[in-house]
Amino acid sequence: MRAPAPALGRAASALRALPHGRRADALLAAACFAVLTAIALIATQALHRGTMVFYGWALLAVACGALAFRRSRPRTVAAVTFVACAVYYPVTEPDGPIIMTFVIALYTAAAQGHLATASALAAVAMGATLYGNDSDNINHLADAATFLLAGWFVAVIAIGGLARNRRAYLREAERRVAAAERSREEEARRRASEERLRIARELHDALGHNISLIHVQATAALHVLEREPGRAGDALTAIKDASKDSLRELRATLGVLRQVDAPAGPGLARLDELVAGSTAAGLTVRTETEGAPRPLPPDTDHAAYRIVQEALTNVTRHSGASSAVVRVRYGDDGVTVTVEDDGGGAPAPAPAGTGTGSGIRGMRDRAEALGGTLDAAPRPGGGFTVRAALPA
Repeated sequence: MRAPAPALGRAASALRALPHGRRADALLAAACFAVLTAIALIATQALHRGTMVFYGWALLAVACGALAFRRSRPRTVAAVTFVACAVYYPVTEPDGPIIMTFVIALYTAAAQGHLATASALAAVAMGATLYGNDSDNINHLADAATFLLAGWFVAVIAIGGLARNRRAYLREAERRVAAAERSREEEARRRASEERLRIARELHDALGHNISLIHVQATAALHVLEREPGRAGDALTAIKDASKDSLRELRATLGVLRQVDAPAGPGLARLDELVAGSTAAGLTVRTETEGAPRPLPPDTDHAAYRIVQEALTNVTRHSGASSAVVRVRYGDDGVTVTVEDDGGGAPAPAPAGTGTGSGIRGMRDRAEALGGTLDAAPRPGGGFTVRAALPA
């Protein structure tokens, strides 16, 4: 009685080693063979017909064993179970429910997408069954009516097709969810990148102008400190004002970072302060306004201010100009700001690695972000012109 134990243990170990799907199919095949064997034995004893012939058991084993490969070879399994049933019913007694193996195979073939194969085998099986019933006096369908068997075949094929469609729908839904998740992540990365660039541009424009003024005034103060102390005092006063403006700009920028709905920042209403700072640095700046001034959208107003600020910074640092003109023209569909100087031409290019918030590129980014344009080019008679058209 102990001999079968090692063999059963090895069989159980081999079964556990199979992948999950193959393991389930092997268990199904074993369960079908056990149930059909029990039914055959009970039917044989009930009819007092001794034992079923050996090839009956062989056909039963083949039909059930084929189910172990039903998902990897669905069409082959359907054909094998069909042949096994076609041979089993005419040559063995008593009849048993071996046809269930064929029904399972039909369902699997339909669920795997082989609807044509499953339908063809079901039709052939119905034709063979009708022919077999008419050729002798044995009712191989037992108590089941012919239309009931046909209904089984149609039902299992239909259910298999529905199962396939459901799996396809779930796979598509999972694919779309994964694609949506990737899209959200990419959108989050894009927005984070844009926000970093915006912060870098804002800090550059907010601090760069005033720090440039401080540098110019400090240089002037060093040159006149001993010869003209009065002018040195004026330069130091300008440095004080510029540093105060820098702190105010820095606080405003940090406030934007801390608040969700913070104001966009300074606008053209503070243009006089901007011009005064450049004038204190020794640059003569004249402002001209065309059209009736009117309130602008906060982003447009802020961009116009920053573009003028950056243009004046470039004039102060790079052009060697003595004077500049700032023109603001209010039109029906937007505002145009122009900064012209009488310096030596194009400003020096920004150093490598300073980012997109530097110089002309930063001004152009601001304009294009609002759907506007920016042109920057040397003037034919000398000097440089920056013109930005911003929609309102």
